[in-house]
Amino acid sequence: MQIEVLEHFGIKKYFRDADFFETDTAKRLFKQLKKIIPEGQLIALTGVVGIGKTTYLERIQKQLAVDKKVIVAKSLSVEKSKTNLTTLITALFYDVSGDNDYRVPKLGEKRERDLQELIKKSKKPVVLFCDEAHDLHHRTLTGLKRLMEVIHEGGGKLSIVLAGHPKLRNDLKSPTMEEVGYRTVTMSLDASQGILRDYIHWLLEKCTNDNIKPKDIIDEQAIDYLAEHLSTPLQVEQHLTLALEEAYAVGVKPINVDLLEETLSNRIDEIEPTLIRHGYNERVIAEQFRYRPAEVRKLFKGDLDPRACIWSPPLLQE
Repeated sequence: MQIEVLEHFGIKKYFRDADFFETDTAKRLFKQLKKIIPEGQLIALTGVVGIGKTTYLERIQKQLAVDKKVIVAKSLSVEKSKTNLTTLITALFYDVSGDNDYRVPKLGEKRERDLQELIKKSKKPVVLFCDEAHDLHHRTLTGLKRLMEVIHEGGGKLSIVLAGHPKLRNDLKSPTMEEVGYRTVTMSLDASQGILRDYIHWLLEKCTNDNIKPKDIIDEQAIDYLAEHLSTPLQVEQHLTLALEEAYAVGVKPINVDLLEETLSNRIDEIEPTLIRHGYNERVIAEQFRYRPAEVRKLFKGDLDPRACIWSPPLLQE
């Protein structure tokens, strides 16, 4: 957002720099997490793109670090599709030992035994956080479950928190993932989607000067319009920014419904962006449902002839 726009509407900081908006759902889940993490659990925290998973994870990690009842570890690898069990075990060695130069054994047997002993000596439960976990390979998820068992056998406790799109939850429910899925505590942040009207008011109050009220920037009907047509805090931030820029350009203040109708993307509820928000892009759909990429592109465009592609569940196609 341009400086001129910020000054015109009395906005003192960018929306992305607002503090954490804690919903009742977030509070309830955090209370559950604080209770079960020290027990040594495999946990899946899911939510659509833009619901606030990463911000929520950061808040949980900071609070656990302050409480000092568990050791917090996290994977910093940015290419989750290439992240494997070795990568995650290395993160555990670094964070549990507190030494980023720790010489991690290369041989699997010694590596697991050393990690088992390291966690036992720490005398605290350990929790490993892994964001974007919907991109992890099934073998990696299975390996993490077995790693938890190894640590438990050695007298330690390891919890693993996997955060990802709803695809992660669906993958864990699949028959081929019973070994992991049935042992996973699954939680969803998507219940936060019903609070967007409150979120818009909170966001404007946090980011504007003290003498500015939300109604000075956007009228109530326009707030209702955004809350009805959007589904995540990220979408609110993006489309409210676009509306502010357009309102400044055409001299409208406060923002009204007519202006929002001009700026709000008419593709926001189409099948492609909706599927992507849930973790299903072209590549994932093609691989998971055995479509050709060209067919998936036709599906996104609404050009797929249902007579040309008869689908059946992958397990029934063998």
